[in-house]
Amino acid sequence: MSSISIADIAALKASMPARGTWQGRAAIAGVDVPVLNVASDATDQGALLVLVRTEDTPAPTEVLASAQVVWDVVTGHREGLRQEAAPERLALSRAAAAARAMAIADLGDAHGAALTVLIGVLRDRSLTDVDARTRAVDLAVTALLELRSRAELDHALAEERGGDAFDRLAESLRRVLRGRGVLLDLGTPGAEEGADRVLPADVASTARAVVRAVVHAVLDDQREVRRFHVGWKVGETALRATVRDDGPGTLSPLALDGRRIGERLGPLGGRLEVDAVPGWGTTVTVEVPLGPPDSPREDPLTVLGPRELEVLGQLALGRRNRDIARELHISESTVKFHVANILEKLGVGSRGEAAALAHAWGAAARRA
Repeated sequence: MSSISIADIAALKASMPARGTWQGRAAIAGVDVPVLNVASDATDQGALLVLVRTEDTPAPTEVLASAQVVWDVVTGHREGLRQEAAPERLALSRAAAAARAMAIADLGDAHGAALTVLIGVLRDRSLTDVDARTRAVDLAVTALLELRSRAELDHALAEERGGDAFDRLAESLRRVLRGRGVLLDLGTPGAEEGADRVLPADVASTARAVVRAVVHAVLDDQREVRRFHVGWKVGETALRATVRDDGPGTLSPLALDGRRIGERLGPLGGRLEVDAVPGWGTTVTVEVPLGPPDSPREDPLTVLGPRELEVLGQLALGRRNRDIARELHISESTVKFHVANILEKLGVGSRGEAAALAHAWGAAARRA
């Protein structure tokens, strides 16, 4: 089967529904063979799995159902990984700036071309005043339509309606949860929640990525979750998203650290709050300012030394002084000394506040 071509797969995909199974015989690499096809719509483009079988006996219904569920989970997971690729903020910013610069340059070129053509018509001595006026009007209307189209492209690169941003999030979450037996309860925003308000595109994109990252973290860390509620509200100064689950309320801070959420929120001045109640579930709140901070945020952890960062990383995991001492091979009194220094240097009043800063600025990653 080394000569299987894209055309072979495309022919099979064309005869398949967006989601479902089919078994029979098909031409693969010029050979008529028994196949089992499984299609999933967990991605925008769809995903087709073609299994070449060694016998013509049809697979039983329960096998087909299981194959469908597994393929939905696999494709949904891969889509999640694609969407959750760790952001390289500088590269993304440069890409967005380059795209906008091209759109703006396009607009300038279009303006210049339209004016040049109009002037040419008005200077054409072979045209009567009526003909020149008619042609000038036609050219102006055509130019205005083209300029409006290009302006809309620039607008799309920079802004997004709050309701549209949530719809995109909801669709991606449905794909993530498909086949997992987990219900998705959506708090779809209305006018009061800012559905019609315009968001900066980077704010909407960051909020979506963080919410998806939180859902993935919860699914990986807590097997008992059966329902998610996702809310979305665009306020006067910030976008606020909430993710609430019905799990055991034992979400591990390490699960969130592994998703590099702090790296996503830090450049925009965003923050994350976790409220876990054992036996009642976990609520994660994400808040992203709609505008840039008054001044660039400085990393508060730079005031800590290497050993203090290690201790802070342990605090972020919820460990007690005795456990930290054992893990770092130091005395418990030394741990207390480091904790006191950490609280003073960070300007916080509790271990919990220090742990929150650790999660937001990636102290666990620095320990590694």
